[in-house]
Amino acid sequence: MTRLAPPRKPRARSQARIDSILDAARALLAADGVASLSIYSVAERAGIPPSSVYHFFASVPALLEALTADVHEAFRESLQQPIDHERLNRWPDLSTLVEARMLAIYREDVAAQQLILAQHGLTEVTQADRQHDIELGKLLHALFAMHFQLPTLPDDVDVFALAIELADRVYARSVQLHDQITERMAEEGMRVFDAYLGLYLPPYLPKRAQQP
Repeated sequence: MTRLAPPRKPRARSQARIDSILDAARALLAADGVASLSIYSVAERAGIPPSSVYHFFASVPALLEALTADVHEAFRESLQQPIDHERLNRWPDLSTLVEARMLAIYREDVAAQQLILAQHGLTEVTQADRQHDIELGKLLHALFAMHFQLPTLPDDVDVFALAIELADRVYARSVQLHDQITERMAEEGMRVFDAYLGLYLPPYLPKRAQQP
């Protein structure tokens, strides 16, 4: 008699296990930083066997890359939130709005600060962050083009992605010195963001017609 293959676990169950692993890793990151993270510490925090963590994440860098993707998903969602077109008079109004949203994510998620702004020396995480920044830069470029008529920008430099990275360096300095993004350094990060974009965007850009 032919034996039937056992049914696969429901995808929702697997996702729930992944979520519990990521939540545990996020809590450990927020409490003690990257140095505290291991497959075993995450398993203990999540209340599951280490083999269950290894089933989904082969290593700590793989786990951190998944968390980095989660953080950047939150950034992408912040760029996709509604914007009142009528309240935008100049392009810095838009840049201030989107940077404030990104800062709010950093401040609400200490693990995000540890992943992206702290000095952990993990090449895989740094490379993943840079790749995500490129994607965010494209979204930001499209968002600016939706509300303002942009000039021709260079092809060999991703201006918006680089602006994001430069602001992050300021926030990283604040985390290094103060273990948080202070109000003063938040202001400086926004100044850096606008100053770099201002090298390519004139002070006044024609505003597009009312968005649908």
